Amino acid sequence: MEIVFVIGGLALVLGGVGFWRGKSRKKTPQEKLSPVSGSPENKTLGDKLRKTREALFGTSQAFDLQSLEESLLAGDVGAKTTEILLDRLRAQPIATGETPRGLIQTEMIKVLSVPHRNLAELAQEHKPLVIEIVGINGVGKTTSIGKLARYFKSQGKSVLLGAADTFRAGAIAQLQVWAERVGVDFVKGREGADPGAVAFDAVTAGKARGADVVILDTAGRLHTKSNLMDELKKIQKVIKKVIPEAPHETWLVLDGTLGQNSLAQAREFQQTLGLTGTIVTKLDGTAKGGCILPVTQELGVPVRFIGVGETDEDLIPFNPEQFVHSLLT
Repeated sequence: MEIVFVIGGLALVLGGVGFWRGKSRKKTPQEKLSPVSGSPENKTLGDKLRKTREALFGTSQAFDLQSLEESLLAGDVGAKTTEILLDRLRAQPIATGETPRGLIQTEMIKVLSVPHRNLAELAQEHKPLVIEIVGINGVGKTTSIGKLARYFKSQGKSVLLGAADTFRAGAIAQLQVWAERVGVDFVKGREGADPGAVAFDAVTAGKARGADVVILDTAGRLHTKSNLMDELKKIQKVIKKVIPEAPHETWLVLDGTLGQNSLAQAREFQQTLGLTGTIVTKLDGTAKGGCILPVTQELGVPVRFIGVGETDEDLIPFNPEQFVHSLLT
């Protein structure tokens, strides 16, 4: 920790010297988005998942099944998924050189490796590929959409954002800022407009303009409010008038800091909409990142992206092997 502070202090000193010497340069948009302290772009995924890793496994490199059970429950993996993992371990003899840690790594990867279509393949098959983003208030939907737009654009795709969240004050403006920052097309209605109509216009515009990807923002809603959930079904029904098979993907954004509470949300959204994936945000700041396991195990839908920081680059495609390896090493 002392080394981090020394490096941070040295960076500030050098930055100040550069300024007074007249060597300062205009910051790039990415630099403007980066936190003042630290260098998140230089951190490994393991660094960013430190809190979750410590909650699950601490600093020990060896443990028995009892301590493993306690660790998984403490890391918000949940009783059901924990029992599934432990049953699998009990059923396997430990070969020479193997450890419970190595076996649990294998089993966690199996839980998280849900079969799904590659996004590049989907984008080739559907033009535009229509992705609907849903979730409760405060999970980071709009920010995640902006970062998704940046990701797809970095892959050479043309993107259009549809502001179908017409109820939250400032939601349209926030999404428009992201569209302008990333440099993608944007379709909006007025505040309070019918979200289905905005979604219809966005998909229609995306099709007419030859966009590769259309991403629809929707209003945050409690998963327990059936009337609001029905509105999401209406949005899906409306855009099918433009593209019968749309939305091709429906992703639920979950706040990783909520732990097991995310599972209840996921169940309701899955039942109402038929999810094809999840995005789990704020994993860099929580010890409850183990919630990814029960959500994936119970719903049977893949994690598509994870959020591990504040910058544009900190929403990254989810890789089960990389994720589990970062938790266990």
